[in-house]
Amino acid sequence: MKWKTIVVVALALLVGFGVVLRLGTRLPQAPAHQVFINGTLLTMDADNRVVEAIAVRGDRIEAVGSTDEIMALVEDDTLVTDLRGRTMLPGFIDAHGHFPYSGMRVLGADLNSPPVGQLTTMAEVLAALAEQAAITPAGDWVFGFNYDDTLLAEKRHPTRAELDAVSTQHPVVASHVSGHMMVANSLALEAIGVNAETPDPEGGVIGRLPGSTEPNGLLEETARLPLMVAMQDVSLLDTYRLMKSAANEYSAVGVTTAQSGGVTPELATGLSLFSQLGVIPQRLILFPFETEFGEELYNGGYDPADYATDRVVMGAVKLVADGSIQGYTGYLSHPYHTPYHGDAQYRGYPSIPREKLFAQVAALHEAGYQIAIHGNGDESIEDILDAFEAAQRQHPVADPRMILVHSQMSREDQVARMKQLGVTPSFFTAHTWYWGDRHRDIFLGPERAAVISPGKWALDYGLRFTSHMDTPVTPMLPLQAVWSQVFRQTYGGDVLGPEQRISVMEALRAVTIDAAWQVFQEDNRGSLEPGKYADLVVLSGNPLDDPMAMRDLAVEQTIIGGATIYRLP
Repeated sequence: MKWKTIVVVALALLVGFGVVLRLGTRLPQAPAHQVFINGTLLTMDADNRVVEAIAVRGDRIEAVGSTDEIMALVEDDTLVTDLRGRTMLPGFIDAHGHFPYSGMRVLGADLNSPPVGQLTTMAEVLAALAEQAAITPAGDWVFGFNYDDTLLAEKRHPTRAELDAVSTQHPVVASHVSGHMMVANSLALEAIGVNAETPDPEGGVIGRLPGSTEPNGLLEETARLPLMVAMQDVSLLDTYRLMKSAANEYSAVGVTTAQSGGVTPELATGLSLFSQLGVIPQRLILFPFETEFGEELYNGGYDPADYATDRVVMGAVKLVADGSIQGYTGYLSHPYHTPYHGDAQYRGYPSIPREKLFAQVAALHEAGYQIAIHGNGDESIEDILDAFEAAQRQHPVADPRMILVHSQMSREDQVARMKQLGVTPSFFTAHTWYWGDRHRDIFLGPERAAVISPGKWALDYGLRFTSHMDTPVTPMLPLQAVWSQVFRQTYGGDVLGPEQRISVMEALRAVTIDAAWQVFQEDNRGSLEPGKYADLVVLSGNPLDDPMAMRDLAVEQTIIGGATIYRLP
């Protein structure tokens, strides 16, 4: 593959000059033998055992048990750590996110509103972009991320004209917090060839000025993809900064396995190489985008081993069936609570037409791939389940673990179907905190909002599931994901669907062992059991003791393969 050869040769040359070696960091080495004693260890094994101590030999767990049992294994050169009652868990597993894009803050303007950021008006959004333009060489891309139209005083998106006023010397792009929409200025639209004659792409919408076909700058769903591709052309140094920032962030919150839930071949190669260079200490699960890998997935040209290392796994093939509820692009069976642009019948739309979805799912399933499909709206989820049921009927697989990413609007009948079909949902439960009030009041209404991310239904039907933060849509905070599943509290202080709350231990499993199971990695990570990777996190307290306060617990130490990669300063 030409692109891969170019990347590898370029990096090899840089290594020869010593550049990458200076940029990279040598990963910490694990002690030959170490034990942790006098702690509260939540093993997340099949019985949810709680023990006092653990022994680690090299990068693997040797034994767990009482302090006396583990001390009996101590040798002359064993490193002994007294936990002094602190809590240890398996390292947190990012069940669905977009590593390393939380590192965008080192390259672009942060446009977040509360509770994540501080911007509350359009003037502040435009000022942040202008500040970014002022430090960016003329002609280079200016990028801002995570503006939220519903949290700005003006309750609208930026316009093409407003971004033109930010700069006429740079292509300027503002990305919506959902990740499913972007607004571009005239130079950015010109760069991707979008103009008044450009038709809407399949599964996407180009925003237009009233009474005209002239683009207003807003690009929804597939219409934004050319812009995303154009903006990925960044320097090696900026790529390093992006990845290093994200890795440091994940380390500080106890994430030992990160996911990049939809990668291009270029990104997969870059992540694999930077992992080998020691820039990224986390283990990585990469989901190849079907749209990006294309025919290679079907004609034998794709080989996961081309990207895999001892810390990188190429996982499920990713499809995106619809958009975002808060972007009005999620595909619902009934209209949005507040009509979109005054259309009382508007239900959103699919990113992949139903017939095409059936064909893609069938082809991927027949080829033997695990599949991960993004579906937020219940009509999209219905299409996904119908497509997968047809594929399973044609080519039955005993344990397919098809991942339904987000599954936000899953109805109870759909949860029951998931169990029957071997589908496993990954819930973005923190929607209840970040968007719960607006889902209830604006997008969905009280009845539908109360059952988003229905964890309790999943438990009732014996359905194994995970919980994620979809970072960088929201910050990487695993304990926020757990807290949200337990309490379902909104930012406004209300409880959104108390009947869907689950226990702390059940929610912890969704970011540890069940997250490992979902991607077929349960034999090597996700619980504290002998033979598994010594991927561990030490917390300042026990989430079981005071669940409401669990978000305030500090990660004191993050350990991957027996080596400490983060320690609280």
